[in-house]
Amino acid sequence: MNAVLRSITDHDAAPLAVHKLTHGYEDGLVLAGIDLTLLQGSVLGLIGRNGAGKSTLIRAMVGLLKPDSGEARLFGEPALKLSDSVKARLAYVPQQPEALAWLTAQQMFDYVGRFYPSWDASFAKTKLREWGILPNKVLGKLSPGERQRVDLIRALASQPSLLILDEPAAALDPVARRDLLREIALRAGEAGTTVLFSTHIVSDLERVASDIAFLHEGKLLQCAVDETKERFARLWLPASMTAAAPSNTLGKTRHADGSLSLVIERRADGSWPEAARLPGARVDALGLEDLFVEIAG
Repeated sequence: MNAVLRSITDHDAAPLAVHKLTHGYEDGLVLAGIDLTLLQGSVLGLIGRNGAGKSTLIRAMVGLLKPDSGEARLFGEPALKLSDSVKARLAYVPQQPEALAWLTAQQMFDYVGRFYPSWDASFAKTKLREWGILPNKVLGKLSPGERQRVDLIRALASQPSLLILDEPAAALDPVARRDLLREIALRAGEAGTTVLFSTHIVSDLERVASDIAFLHEGKLLQCAVDETKERFARLWLPASMTAAAPSNTLGKTRHADGSLSLVIERRADGSWPEAARLPGARVDALGLEDLFVEIAG
């Protein structure tokens, strides 16, 4: 475990901490005892296939959903009982912004800006102009991409200590997406803003995230971006050797010829599992996108 993602013993002082978080719906468990702690200035990319539970986890983190068990804390306070002072340090952008749709962008900024002591009206005005959004246009009449841009401006203008974004680039064009990623990197690097963002665009993770967390089957696999290529690999085993496949793997695919490919992880001593040394076995490097595809299946 690296310096950004630590044990829950650090959670009292952390901008965001989740402990044993569990939640399910009628069709099954979505979160199965999630533990996660983010320290100040870290940028964590949360990735997982559609329906994996990323939005559920994020909503529980910010106190918009009561989990079945476990707890989320922001700056030491329970997410379900945040004080006004902590709320002023938090900015959250949902995947599909819908609130205050009857207001214009400028009216919405004028309203929400009153709740944030560090509100940057100049930044909001400049970004609206740069992104070509009319300040007097009603939010409900904006396109999905424009509406997402406005909500991102709202979040950034509050100058938060903790910024949580749920698929922030889902409706953005490539230029706006690049601008957003640049802004995230700038905030984290210069202002020490802690950022968590979910995404399905792997290249975005490689650009700005210091760490990634794969949400798969209710569990989180956490690792530093720079360590990923060294820590994980794809192991190919011919059909005659599949019985020797390690049981503890992150992804497994059986091919038409009977051979097997698996995602393996280095052991504590830095070595690969024993099966990687068998005659005929092959170990291939994995990039972030390959790793995501293998795990998400």
